Amino acid sequence: MRLRISSSLSFLIELSVVLCLFSLVLAGRDFYKILGVSRNANLNQIKKAYRKLAKELHPDQNKEDPKAQEKFQDLAAAYEVLSDSEKRKIYDRHGEEGVQKNANMGEGQDPFESFFGDFFSFGGSREERNQRPRGGDVVMDLWVTLEEIYSGNFIEIVRYKPVARPDKGTRKCNCRMEMKTYQMGPGRFQMSQEQVCDECPNIKFVNEEKLLEVEIEPGMRDGHEYPFIAEGEPHIDGDAGDLRFIIRIEKHKRFERRNNDLYTNVTISLQDALIGFEMELVHLDKHKVKIVREKITWPGATIKKKGEGLPKYENNNIKGDLYITFDIDFPKKELTAEQKEMLKQIFGQESKFKNYNGL
Repeated sequence: MRLRISSSLSFLIELSVVLCLFSLVLAGRDFYKILGVSRNANLNQIKKAYRKLAKELHPDQNKEDPKAQEKFQDLAAAYEVLSDSEKRKIYDRHGEEGVQKNANMGEGQDPFESFFGDFFSFGGSREERNQRPRGGDVVMDLWVTLEEIYSGNFIEIVRYKPVARPDKGTRKCNCRMEMKTYQMGPGRFQMSQEQVCDECPNIKFVNEEKLLEVEIEPGMRDGHEYPFIAEGEPHIDGDAGDLRFIIRIEKHKRFERRNNDLYTNVTISLQDALIGFEMELVHLDKHKVKIVREKITWPGATIKKKGEGLPKYENNNIKGDLYITFDIDFPKKELTAEQKEMLKQIFGQESKFKNYNGL
């Protein structure tokens, strides 16, 4: 028996193919897959996944991967959308294309109002998006303490950002110079340049308050760049630039950072330097580092406490070391002749002088 596919079944198959293609275009990049989280992941899970992958995919860590920059940009775009509750709602309903159209057209409008026109025009819309003008980036120093670099912290920053909103009337946009030909008379023509502009819907910029959260991760380095995609200066006919915070570490009163190691100085009495001592050093997170010294400590002597430095940024389970250099506080009072004689007997040293360049 020869099977025949009915025309209605054939239509359903063709329709399903079109719907599959439509869903692919609609979805764009799978931000949940890029971050490696489920669709019901909460904000903390999204932040944790982003922190982990940002370290792994950063171009500085993957210099041999030609797609490192592209992967890092995909990760930043995924985090920028999924960490924003409003953008995430639009993405869950309409995919990446919906987020882009909502950003370009303003809130309150249907981001798919002209989707079918774009879809069936075959007019190279992706190239046009890549060539869109872009607002300027905003770069700012963000000063943090060494305590925050040791333990980590979240810093909230209020950002007043100009946001494009629809307005009445139209405006001239996409202005360009074109050559126009004019007839001057029988058989006479003249060409000249003329500015031509499109008539576009009018918009206005309204300052809106937005709360940004910067995570100071343990082990961050001075000069680390923390970006917020599309939070920079807006462009009336294009995309907003980025806001980039540059992490700067304040000078500390007691500790100095050198890579992942910490350095500090401790002044002890001459008595402790000679007979030994036991002390506790308060660390950056207030835990106490115990130091026991039973032998003579000379000026400039340095001891190392392994694993008491800063956490390594790439792997917080690995920590640097703490180096402690000792200074000696000599007594200021005068010694009696009897005390001097007693010290000579104790040390049993002969007077010896050596002149040298110790610089």
